[in-house]
Amino acid sequence: MDTRRGGISLLRVQVQFTEEQPSALRDIARKEGLSFSHVVREGVNLLLRQQRPPSREELVRPSLEMLGQFRSGTGDLSAKHDEYSAEASEH
Repeated sequence: MDTRRGGISLLRVQVQFTEEQPSALRDIARKEGLSFSHVVREGVNLLLRQQRPPSREELVRPSLEMLGQFRSGTGDLSAKHDEYSAEASEH
């Protein structure tokens, strides 16, 4: 059965839980003010994100966020970076 919720098509499925899992999920839902189904979907989304390889953007983002955060103290680093790198590896 397909239902529409907020423009997203949802598929109804049957899932089997251990005896403890529904109670724990209901507690989370109650504390967060969410539905049981929403908590289950969020848990599935979390697992899916953990299992897929990161996108190129996710891999590059930390490096891009660091741009401009550090100062070398030299005015010609971009022009002579190979020279400075070779010099640093000698020490």
